[in-house]
Order: sequence, then structure tokens, then C-alpha cells
Amino acid sequence: MTSKQSRRSFIKKTAATAFAFSIVPRHVLGQGMTAPSDQLNIAVIGGGGKGYSDAVHAWGDGAANIAAICDVDWNMASNAFKKFPNAKKYKDYRKLLDEMSDIDAITVSTPDHTHAVIAHNAMQRGQHVYVQKPLTHSIHEARVLTEAAERHNIVTQMGNQGASGDGVKQMIKWFDEGLIGSVSEVHVWTNRPVWPQGIKTPTEMPAMMDGLDWDSWVGPAAYVDYHPLYHPFKWRGWWNFGTGALGDMACHLIDPPFRVLGLGYPTEVESSVGAIYSQDWIPDYLPESCPPSSRTQLAFPATAKNAVPVKMTWTDGGLRPFHPELIPADHDIGDKGGTNGVIMIGEKGIMTCGTYAENPKIYLNSGEIIEQGNDFTPSALPENGHHQNWVEACKAGYGSTQHKALTSSFDFSGPLTESILMGNLAIRSYNLREPNGDGFNYPGRKKLLWDGANMKITNFDQANQFVKRDYREGWSL
Repeated sequence: MTSKQSRRSFIKKTAATAFAFSIVPRHVLGQGMTAPSDQLNIAVIGGGGKGYSDAVHAWGDGAANIAAICDVDWNMASNAFKKFPNAKKYKDYRKLLDEMSDIDAITVSTPDHTHAVIAHNAMQRGQHVYVQKPLTHSIHEARVLTEAAERHNIVTQMGNQGASGDGVKQMIKWFDEGLIGSVSEVHVWTNRPVWPQGIKTPTEMPAMMDGLDWDSWVGPAAYVDYHPLYHPFKWRGWWNFGTGALGDMACHLIDPPFRVLGLGYPTEVESSVGAIYSQDWIPDYLPESCPPSSRTQLAFPATAKNAVPVKMTWTDGGLRPFHPELIPADHDIGDKGGTNGVIMIGEKGIMTCGTYAENPKIYLNSGEIIEQGNDFTPSALPENGHHQNWVEACKAGYGSTQHKALTSSFDFSGPLTESILMGNLAIRSYNLREPNGDGFNYPGRKKLLWDGANMKITNFDQANQFVKRDYREGWSL
């Protein structure tokens, strides 16, 4: 087997044919050992921070082979290099993918603005992809990756690990049993951002960090000079690189109601944002920085699972919904202390959960409180087996039972990401101005109507500039 495609075909066949002559039987290797032909060659793109745990969980004590690690900042990736000393090291993912023809799959754990270009490059080569949340930086990118997965027969998974947990399974079971009836109102909130937002663009030029390939870090985004307000971690608060509080947490928090209610594309969105005031008490408009807080409402039509339309309200920056009367005043809602959470208001009661759909509860109109029992056996694997499920699906192949069982493949996580990024479109459109017949320009602070199939705002064309981003030369999809 010389070509990478023939090697992948070989893996798929051997995963389904236990007596293939080229496989060393597991009992010959010994307990816990993996035959080389059963292994997946994985390239890790982004080895620091969350990328390190993604690599370790995908590796799974030898279930896969970490063949290469790519990071523009080798200091950030030092733990990954130590953990996998035999992995080849790269700073430019393009060079890695060009040189290593035996890569079967990649993990992408980079800043948001590079997710799509990296994943799409690999998918075009027939490589399976695991991409951290949010799936992409723009709505258009999410649609491109979703369609590419089906076109190229790629096994995909987005890194919102709560989707594979027991909590959301319990919530689906409760809802499908009709315990709270149809849901018309959903509230979702987070204490993020926990990084700077609503700040002015830095103008000073500090010394570059040692060992950092800044040009590759900027990648497809509009070029700016290095500043520690961008890297590491603080990139989340800049539209050029991140997707703000919504992008960071909504894939964890909106996932349960999206999944439970069978939601699809929203039909309308409306946002308001917290303002930063200058010394003369005039609100500053900072188009490059995400706002310090925001409130967004998405409208979804009725679905096959939920008989009525749904209004979903998102708040961040520490803002949260008020305590429903049906829930006792001394009960935490969502996470402990109410820092993040979900409330789904149905005709027969209220369902709540925290981050990753943890601690699901139902408060019925009758006063009865239902909590999660022992109906589900928790996974012994890290992060609910979210990574290892993907690895096994890659081995089994596109369309296999394992693939169809994945909880956040792009056919689901793509539309989820599009819906979340609709909120960011509305937030970024909040201070845009539109012409008026009397010669004045007024902010476009209004409800935006969305044509999901065509990815277009139909009543305020200036907002459509945020559907798709511009790419720096050499970095396009």
C-alpha cells in the first residue's frame, strides 16, 4: 500500500474484516495492545491549551498514532511535544499536509479564524477531521465544511463534548416522553467573556514572543502587528480572530435545546450590546472588538419534534435571565451559582441544565421536581468519549454505524454553528447605519430577517457583509 487513499481503504476494510491476513490479531499482541493496521495516523494542528487534551484524548492510550504536531508557537505546544516525542514537528500546517501523505485524520484546535481553512484543506485530501468549537469563524465557512463532509465522505466531529454526555440524552428522553410539552421560550446565558472585550485596538508594537510564527498565526485574517492582546488566548475578543462569548460557549449551551427540540435555521435575529463610554459620555463604537456584554434573540419555526415556534434569548457578560417562579428561589439554575445555564419553558413545566447539559432537572407545573437518575451509564472515557467515538468512526469509515452514531458530526454541528454565528452577525450589525430619506443615517438596530437556505439577511443588506469573511492571499478556502 503506497498511496494514502489505498491505506485508508485498507483501514476501513480491516475494521470490518477481523480475519484479514494482514492484521495481527489482538490476542497475539496481548491485552490492551492495538494492531498497527488498526491505528489511525493523526496530525494535531494546534497542540497547546485545549489542543493538548484533544491530542491526548484522540490518542487514547494507543488507539491512534499521533504522527505529527503543528503549532505556530512551539512554546505553547511543549507539553504535546513531550507527550508524543516521535511526532514530527511543524509550524505551518500546509507544509505538514503536503509532506505527510500517510495522515488519515487531523484535529484542529487553533483560534477560530483558522478552523475552516485548515479543516477544508484536509477534507479535500480525504482526511477525516475533528474541529474544536465553534466549527468556523463565519456562517459561510460552516456551510462550506458541512457540504464538503458529505461530498468527500469525511468522518467529522466538532469539539463540543457535552453532546456525547448523559445529560443531553436524559433531556431528549424527558422531552420525547412529553413531560414538559411543547417549548415556546428558551433562555441561555454565560458569564463569558473572561478575557478583554470592548477595548480599543492596540497601536503600540511590543517585541515579538520568542519562537512565534506570527504570519502563520494571523493566517487568513487581515494582517495586524503582533500584540499580547491577541496571543495567547485574548484573541477571542477580536472579530478578526475570535467569535466572542457566543462563539466560546454557545456550542456547549445552545446545543441541548437545539438537539432536544430538533431546531434548524432561525428565521430572525435581534441583538443589543453593552456600550463602552468615552470621557464625554458618548458611546464608543469599537468595530474590531467584541462588546463587553450582549443580548440576542433568535426565532425558530416549529419542528417535527416541537409543535410551536421558539424564541431563544442569549445573554453574556454576566447578564442572566430572572428566576422563574416555578423554580424555588434557593435553587441554582444551570451551573452552581448560575454562572452558565439553560432554561426551556414548556406548557407543562420547565427543563434546566448547566454547561455540557450537566445537572438536568425538570420543574413541573404541579410542583414535582424530577432530577437525573441512573438511566444512563457514564462513559469511562475522557470528555464522554467524544474523541474516541470519532477515532473509531474514522476506522470504520464514512456511513458506518459508528459514524452515524457520532453526536456532533458536521451535518448537525454545521447548522448549529450557523445559528450561533447569526447572533454575532446581529451584534456586529448593531451599530451599522442605513440611509434615510431625510438625509440622516440611523443605526440598523432592528430585527433582522434571515433566509437560511440562501444565507442572506433580507431586510438590511449591510448586515450581509458578516456572512462571509475576506481572506488574506494564500489562505482562502
